[in-house]
Formats: sequence, structure tokens, C-alpha cells
Amino acid sequence: MSDTRRRLNVVLCWHMHQPQYRDLISGQYAQPWTYLHAIKDYVDMAAHLEATPGARAVINTVPILFEQLTDYAEQIDGFLNDGQALRDPLLAALGNAVLPSEPHARLSLIDACLRANEQRVIERFPAFARLAALARAAQQSTHMLGYLSDAFLGDLLMWYHLAWLGETVRRSDPRVQHWMEKAAHFSIHERRELLALIGQLVSGVATRYGHLAAQGQIELSFTPYAHPILPLLYEYRAARDAQPDMALPQTENYPGGAERAEWHIQQGIAHFDATFGRRPHGCWPSEGSVSAATLKLLGDAKIQWAASGESVLANSLRANGIDTHAPKADWLYRPYRLDGQHCACFFRDDELSDLIGFTYATWHADDAVANLVHRLEHIADTCDAPSERVVSIILDGENAWEYYPENGYYFLSALYMRLNDHPKLLLSTFADYLKTHEAAPLHTLIAGSWVYGTLSTWIGHTDKNRGWDMLHDAKRVFDRVAPTLPPTQRAAAERQLAVCEGSDWFWWFGDYNPAAAVRDFERLFRKHLSNLYQMLHVEPPEYLTHSFTHGGGNPAAGGTMRSGQPP
Repeated sequence: MSDTRRRLNVVLCWHMHQPQYRDLISGQYAQPWTYLHAIKDYVDMAAHLEATPGARAVINTVPILFEQLTDYAEQIDGFLNDGQALRDPLLAALGNAVLPSEPHARLSLIDACLRANEQRVIERFPAFARLAALARAAQQSTHMLGYLSDAFLGDLLMWYHLAWLGETVRRSDPRVQHWMEKAAHFSIHERRELLALIGQLVSGVATRYGHLAAQGQIELSFTPYAHPILPLLYEYRAARDAQPDMALPQTENYPGGAERAEWHIQQGIAHFDATFGRRPHGCWPSEGSVSAATLKLLGDAKIQWAASGESVLANSLRANGIDTHAPKADWLYRPYRLDGQHCACFFRDDELSDLIGFTYATWHADDAVANLVHRLEHIADTCDAPSERVVSIILDGENAWEYYPENGYYFLSALYMRLNDHPKLLLSTFADYLKTHEAAPLHTLIAGSWVYGTLSTWIGHTDKNRGWDMLHDAKRVFDRVAPTLPPTQRAAAERQLAVCEGSDWFWWFGDYNPAAAVRDFERLFRKHLSNLYQMLHVEPPEYLTHSFTHGGGNPAAGGTMRSGQPP
């Protein structure tokens, strides 16, 4: 192995996140994506690192995701061992002996069991594909529902969850291999065995990542509690840093926004400490959204580093009079620190990150990894002092892999092995890089996110601004009523408010995204707001009974991911 002092530092940062799908009053889940991504992506991402002990990465965690994982583990254990009800409709159907008989309920189950990547997930398994074909026929002609037996629904539920399992689980668990060979006529005992496996996988996510961190193989970082866009909580006008003509909500700045931003940071740190037994060194602010004010909040909380998108740095350097048309090696591959601040900021390479997120899924895994490594080698060769530089590759840790064959198994395996053994490249973490390197000075920061370097994904569109106005109204009521509540009720209302402040609702509002996804997230946003009023003992406003955004677009990856650069 060559001298590490001459190798280009490379940081792979995987951001793990799901919004709050749980109704905090009833405990019911509106969508199953938290546990499905846990049994597929979160376990696979841990397994790939475990299989390559020399490889390193940064894994970013979000409190509301890990709270849901804990809740899922507890409810599955309670169902199997204490006779408690499951509060996720899909899991309940998998585990219950008696399936719904009402046509609407059966159709809802069928609809849910078809929500998977057609090519990579459904068609990969012939038995699942046959069931899916019958299910689609029932969707088109609902009179067929009477001909579909409980055995059909049971097999469909079984195969849906088998198909969502991580590839590393499929390859290593004899029970899974037996069920897949059996293919049909699953018993309630087998369905409950699969449910128990799901519980084991979900409950082990935090433990596995904690163990990898304790070994020094990964750095764990955090995102503020409910994944809010901190610069917009702090002040809406931050959106005009990058887009001076941005249309803003009708209301004034979010009331008490600076305090709310600080609350999310402090609660995020506290949850991280409680989960992993240590304070985090770094933070991926929700969607890489940063501003000078919010980086100061992170620095005041003793956070050493944050990260954002390439275009945020480009906009900021131009504001500092620096030409960003020069090669990236001249300006991108180093962290920066604002004058007088404690928190350094890294910036992702959009091209390399987006190649993994959108392009390599259709390539042969070896070709994709070779291409990425070649690009990194070129960067190492063109830098005057590669060991002083760091290339940041940052993207979702869950949403890309369903577009890859075998959930990215071959790509990720080859990626870690090639980078781990490479004589010119050194896998590192952000915290470790800062132990031996200084951040470059930055005099001005233009607020933005990793998406286009702006905040337009969450504000500016009429429907997005309407969402902020609705949240503003609820916060005003919270400020008036919450101080009068008993401490326990006030704390519950504050957690509910935090959920309403999450970024995901605003991501989906507007005409860019698919109508079905917009419908789900818009309804959930209104439900969370309604629950907040309920907790405050105030009647919700009439407008919460009406949809206000409908979507209709057809973006890449169904809208779950976006490129760092505009099309």
C-alpha cells in the first residue's frame, strides 16, 4: 500500500432519512416506507461495510427515522409476544391470520403490494410477477376481487416483503432462500416467521451502525431533529440569496424561527447521544441547506463540520470575487470556514454524486465502478497536492438502489473493494480529515441547498408558499396556547410542531412531482397540522379539510431524488 500522505482523500457520505409517517395521536402509520427501506437499504448498506473492513464512510442519521425504527421493532415484538396490535396496515396484514374481506380493504392491500420498481423488484421474481399480473387485473376490473382468495392475498403479501428484503439478507438467510424456492402457498406460520425476521432486521439497524462506528470504520453524523430546512425556519429571505426575485409566503418570517432551528439542532444532538452513546462531530443539514446564520448555530452547538452542495460553494465564491469557471480541482475539493465561525463546511461533487444516483444503475457494475475510479484518479493526478484535498460524494443512502440490479449489490461491493485497495485514493471521513487539515477561509456564504444551490425546492412556488402560510398559522396558535398546557402535553405538542416543520412536505408540493406522491404527502402534512391543533385543544381551520396542491409531473426516480445541477 502506498504512502497515505500522497493519496487523494475520498469521503462517501450516505444520508439515511424518512419523514414522519406515524400519526402521533393514533400511532397508525400512513405509509410503510420506513420499515421497507430498513429491511432493504439500511441493512444492505451496513452489510457492505461489514464485508469490507478496511472501507470507510460517513453514515448520516435523522432522529425521526430512528424513532420510527424503534417503534416498529417494539410493535412487532409486542404483536408476536404480547398480543398487541400492529399499527402499520401492511405489516398487520402480513401477520394476521384473517385478512380483510371488504372489497375496498382488499384493493388497498393489492395497491400497496404493487408499489415497487417494476423491472428491478417485481419482474426479477417470476412468482411475484405472476401474482402482480393478477393483482393489476383486479385493479382494472374490481369485480375480480371476489375471485381472488385469501391464499392469493397471503402469497402477494409474502412476496412483496420477500422482494423488499436486502440482497445481503437474501443471500445469507436460509429461511429466505427456502421461502423463495417454495414460491407459493405460504402458511400463516411462514408469514409470521417473515414478520419476525423483519423485526430482527429493523431492531438491528442502530446496533450495526453503532458497532461500525465503535470500530472506527464509519463516522456517524446527524441531521436536526425532524429534518427541517434550517435557513428557511430562520428567515424566508434566505431564499433570495441565490434567487433575488424569489416569491415568498404572504406571512412574515416564521415566528420564533431562530429558536426553532436551534431546538431542532439540540434535539438532534440529544437523540444521537441517546442512540449511539456519544455526541456527533458533524451534521448534514437537511438537504444540505445552509446559511451563514445556521452554520453559526451549528458551530455554537460544538459541531465541527457541515456539508452542502457544489453550487452553494460556487455561488458563494463568485460573491467573493473568485472565478469558478476554473477547474474544480482549484476550488471545490477542500472544506471552507466562514470568518469567525467554528463549523467548517464541505461541498459535494455534484457530478460524481449524481452519477451514482442516476446514471450507473443502468451500467454493468464493474464498468460503473471503473468509470468512477477513473474520474477520481484524474482528480488525484490534476491536484498539486492530492493528500491535501478531499472529494465529497454525498447522496441518499436508500433511494437509488431499487434502480440497480440486485439492490446495488455488485456495484457497492466492487466500489468499496476498489477504493479500499487503491494506491492513489484514501477512503476517509470528514472528522478525520479535519484532524490533520485546515479549512480554507470564506468571507461570504450564499444560502442554498444541494439542489441547484438554491432553496427553490421548498419555497417560491405558490403551493409551497401556501404550505408555509399554513404552518405559520399553526405556529402562532402554538405560541399562544402551548405555555398554558401541562408540561407533558406541551412537550407532545412541540414534537408535533417539529414534525410539521420537516422539509419533506414542501419538497412534494407543486406541479413538478407525481400526482399520487403529492396526494400522499399533502394529506399527511394536513393531518400533522390538524393533530397539532388537536393537541392544543383548538379547532383546526376549515382550509385543512381541503387539498391545496395536486402535482402531475413525471420526474426521474419518481421525484424521490434530484440532481445537484439544474437540467
